[in-house]
Amino acid sequence: VGLVTGTCFAEMGFDVLCVDIDQKKVDQLNKGIPTIYETGLEMLLQRNIREKRLAFTTELQKATGADVLFLALPTPPGGDGAADLSYVKKAAGDLADIWSAMDVPGYHVVVNKSTVPVGTADAVRSILESKGLVSGEHFDVVSNPEFLREGVALADFMKPERVVIGTRSERAANIMKAIYEPFVRQGNPILVMDERSSEMTKYAANSFLATKISFINEVANLCEEVGANVDQVRQGIGLDSRIGNLFLYPGIGFGGSCFPKDVQALKRTADENGYDFQILDAVLKVNDRQRLQLAERIIARFGGSLQGRRIAVWGLAFKALTDDVRESPAHYVIEGLLTAGADVVAFDPEAMETTRIVFGDRIRYGTEPYEVLEGADALAVLTEWHEFRRPDFDRVRELLNEPVIFDGRNLFKPHRMKELGFDYSSVGRPDYGA
Repeated sequence: VGLVTGTCFAEMGFDVLCVDIDQKKVDQLNKGIPTIYETGLEMLLQRNIREKRLAFTTELQKATGADVLFLALPTPPGGDGAADLSYVKKAAGDLADIWSAMDVPGYHVVVNKSTVPVGTADAVRSILESKGLVSGEHFDVVSNPEFLREGVALADFMKPERVVIGTRSERAANIMKAIYEPFVRQGNPILVMDERSSEMTKYAANSFLATKISFINEVANLCEEVGANVDQVRQGIGLDSRIGNLFLYPGIGFGGSCFPKDVQALKRTADENGYDFQILDAVLKVNDRQRLQLAERIIARFGGSLQGRRIAVWGLAFKALTDDVRESPAHYVIEGLLTAGADVVAFDPEAMETTRIVFGDRIRYGTEPYEVLEGADALAVLTEWHEFRRPDFDRVRELLNEPVIFDGRNLFKPHRMKELGFDYSSVGRPDYGA
């Protein structure tokens, strides 16, 4: 979030200084080398460094003269599901120490860009005030949640569907609206609301989308029991404007850095306030089960054990167009295969190194999709990368020991796979349906 935000602001003409505590990462970014894979990021990063609108440092002191400071810090889930705010609070405390030591600290807008629980803006404000800084005179705290989809984050930032600004300060609101005005020239709204409503908006949005995913996965599972085709059901309900067709694609569950964490955090907020948010319990329970089902299906296909079996895997990232493997459903499937004794050989266009950090040499890695198929007893498709959608099926069949494919992303048509001679299994569709 921080890298995309800083790069996009620089692209729009702002002078941007990004601060991180990792010197190696800062050195890499100053050379124009992204630390994440994101479509189009490298070009914009290099252009704005070259034109001296964007730079990176480990020295927070250099950034404290900025008019607006965006806190884009990790808020990982703790053991109880609550978001860990230690990084946010540490940054706020460091800013407070620097500004309070100045004779004239000036006025700054401190923006929570991280996904944070309701009440975090109040907490950051209290930290700054504890060092003698005066809210409204020396600073204002704003909640400005991000709605970036990994893989298309630059497009989402440059042309947002909406911008949400949480503040009760007219001064801060006007500054924030001036910053975002160039991004919404096509007429999309800038919504100004109170800080707590802004914080809730982010969690509610992600939790609702996660709910749609778990719902369609439940529908897919029931389709398998009754002989219906979830693809046709999805189209039938998705054309209802009250429902919409987005996030109605069944598969092996949701993952990534946002949905699992944010659903858990909202559930934790409800628990702390004495409210039983039952839908969120169900969303998480369904997703936990969904991430295990494909591995169980593969194990059952080979008689309850994968000892001596080699399984080829296409896809490691939690979704296409990213190298992010946090909470990746593919990793849950792989873990299940390994537990059953499988030899797993995997390929992903971008997520090989991030996966290697997790699995090390517990699995093997190929350099291209067809390499991992040679000598494998089955192929498991776990991420919906475009290059997996139209493979050379003759070559696939030739390389596999057996023509067996488990499609966790429903990329292929069952009737077509039957015609090609594959033993094919997908999610929520009759084995040989249209």
